[in-house]
Amino acid sequence: MEKFYTSLGLMSGTSMDGIDASIIKSNGEDKYETVFDQYFKYDENIYRELVNIRNKINSSRDLEINSTILSELERKITLFHAVICKKIISDYSSDIDLIGFHGQTIFHSANEKTSKQLGDANLLSSLLKKKVIYNFRENDILNGGQGAPLAPIFHQILVNKNQIRLPICILNIGGIANITIVSSKNSNDLKSYDIGPGNCLLDEWTRINSEKRFDKNGELAKAGKTNEVILNQAIENFDNIKSNNNLSFDVKDFDLSFVRGLSMEDGLSTLTDFTASIIYKSIINSINLSKDRGLNILICGGGRKNLSLLGSIKKKLPSSINLSLIDDYKINGDFVESQAFAYLAIRSYLNKKISFPKTTNVKNSCTGGVLVQNY
Repeated sequence: MEKFYTSLGLMSGTSMDGIDASIIKSNGEDKYETVFDQYFKYDENIYRELVNIRNKINSSRDLEINSTILSELERKITLFHAVICKKIISDYSSDIDLIGFHGQTIFHSANEKTSKQLGDANLLSSLLKKKVIYNFRENDILNGGQGAPLAPIFHQILVNKNQIRLPICILNIGGIANITIVSSKNSNDLKSYDIGPGNCLLDEWTRINSEKRFDKNGELAKAGKTNEVILNQAIENFDNIKSNNNLSFDVKDFDLSFVRGLSMEDGLSTLTDFTASIIYKSIINSINLSKDRGLNILICGGGRKNLSLLGSIKKKLPSSINLSLIDDYKINGDFVESQAFAYLAIRSYLNKKISFPKTTNVKNSCTGGVLVQNY
């Protein structure tokens, strides 16, 4: 009889505002069922400490210099995860087989071959008395990959389960925007990469200029006016960065210097159009316009709620490409990533491959994740 595992996936993105938690049941291959999805907001102290320490880390060397602070913060983050997991497990009647613990990314550099997530899997396993899978990116990096993106294999099962017509693009707009192109049921055909900034510049500009954490629905950007001269120069500069052939990015790969001096609203409007332009160009470069007429692009992640950003992307795309929310297919676009890491935990436990040459640039498809059973 086919074995199904119940896995709790925990994902905290580059917005650093909290944790998405999802429980799925899956065979680690072609079947899965969503059982539970919920968001848990970080308390203000953890959020502030994360923002402050990330501002100090621009290289692997900075990880060493700040190791004491990072260790203390890692413990706080792990304890926060433990509290929410205990609540979820007590509320959920069936047993949890595995916990997919992504941790909080504090630094990621494709060039330095480093990806650092805060989260003590040994402590979490000990507190919960559960098997914990963590450190999903290291094996990919050791095998020549960039350690991201890792969700594409789940995007493929998600598309197949919901019988969505191929080819299909899944556009995830988190802090970083990434795209997955699913053209067949063969995982070796998966193509994916980080596009560039998603919400990260918009959120940072909003935090700097107000007490808000983000521009809700893109309303502040809507009130501003884009500076076209600054925008065009910024796009040209980004194209030069992109020429390094990075398939993965960190929020530190981008900065706000080009909008300094603009009002809050004009800065947001310019940043929104900048982000939309990068996403648009990436989509166009990834597809064959004549061959892929009628292509569907499904958007997930927090950025899909930014109406100004979506409007700007739609305005640039040709009418032959359909842009829609993944939610239109009865898939909750807030929890695709946390479900993905629940799924990746199962694949990791079963020693199945989680990254592929056309997704992370790894030399050969490889497994990933480390199992901890500290009880």
